[in-house]
Amino acid sequence: MACRLADSVLFKGPQQRIVKGNRYALNNSAGLCHLKLKSYVQTGIRHRHRNCSFPIRRSKTIQSMAVPVAPSPSENAEYRKQLAEKYGFTQIGEQLPDGVTLRDVIATLPKMVFEIDDFKAWKSVLISVTSFALGIFMIAKAPWYLLPLAWAWTGTAFTGFFVIGHDCAHKSFSRNKLVEDIVGTVAMMPLIYPYEPWRFKHDQHHAKTNMLYEDTAWHPVWLQEFDSSPLLRKAIIYGYGPFRTWMSIAHWLMWHFDLKKFRPNEVNRVKISLACVFAFMAVGWPLIIWKTGIIGWIKFWLMPWLGYHFWMSTFTMVHHTAPHIPFKYSDDWNATQAQLNGTVHCDYPSWIEILCHDINVHIPHHISPRIPSYNLRAAHESLLENWGKYMNLATWNWRLMKTIMTVCHIYDKEENYIAFDEAAPEDSQPIYVLKRLMPELA
Repeated sequence: MACRLADSVLFKGPQQRIVKGNRYALNNSAGLCHLKLKSYVQTGIRHRHRNCSFPIRRSKTIQSMAVPVAPSPSENAEYRKQLAEKYGFTQIGEQLPDGVTLRDVIATLPKMVFEIDDFKAWKSVLISVTSFALGIFMIAKAPWYLLPLAWAWTGTAFTGFFVIGHDCAHKSFSRNKLVEDIVGTVAMMPLIYPYEPWRFKHDQHHAKTNMLYEDTAWHPVWLQEFDSSPLLRKAIIYGYGPFRTWMSIAHWLMWHFDLKKFRPNEVNRVKISLACVFAFMAVGWPLIIWKTGIIGWIKFWLMPWLGYHFWMSTFTMVHHTAPHIPFKYSDDWNATQAQLNGTVHCDYPSWIEILCHDINVHIPHHISPRIPSYNLRAAHESLLENWGKYMNLATWNWRLMKTIMTVCHIYDKEENYIAFDEAAPEDSQPIYVLKRLMPELA
């Protein structure tokens, strides 16, 4: 990216202040080059967070302007390639042109990807039930040193139950909506996930994906919140750092059990779902403890449940979190850019994708949530053919996870994210540990 500086720029008066002048973003899609100011003027600079002051003693007016030079397509492609390698992606998509609507994208998908197939739907239920039963058998029979492998399998199979409920919530499991509500409720009960509260909030996530405030999935940390209290700051650093792969537990507690978070016409359905999960806790947990003891409850329920939340957290953050993917205010938000250009497709080992019913094939799911999970791959191939250059693609790897867990922290309008160790280096020991311990393998 080239940038020419003309002869003169205007400094008005001896105390010119440049707001947010120490860090300007690079706008590749528009072909603009902005100055990135650091500490080039050594004398008289006052710097705190985003602001700089340049005291200029002479009152002579000097004029200058930055003239942008548009990059060639090859320069843009090379820049995206470098970013992809740095972040652990296989491809970072081009910026989607203005004027493209979701209707335009959906129109390119074959009609068959929207068709509900009862056989395939119930086949997914059979896969989850049998794989989970196999996991329970392995936990019961495995020696102690093989229990982590049994828990990993069973927790992944547990995640399949969530995905079945997920399809039911999007009305893509069955043509019978009562069947969907019953299956969705029953599938999520063992996870202590209330079906209706989750459905209401998840619909909002799809309608407002990567929109600041309105998206009900995870947001970047707000600087005001981060600076509000030393104790909260430490909790946030640990939560968005080393414990980020279990942050869905905090999200689950905050969003799905408080009746005040729901509209009056939603409350009755929310209460029914809450009654179902509390009934499972009141009946299921005592039965497990009666048969196997407290240790059995930990072995057969808690550890697989933690395994489920590992995948719930990992899928959520990988789908929508990367240094180049912005969260935006509602007046600057574009639905098509958020769903096609701001959602990530990530390939995982085949056994994970099978047990989790292709929930990782996520871009077509955000183009239209009505696509059943068993048709997501066909929809993805169609999107690759017609819109592939705009899509973000990755294969699950250490570098990708390290980037998310050590970089994508505090919201910043220009750079998307500021890392904790940049904003508060003295409190960011957990981030330094992650940087040292997590491999760079991609």
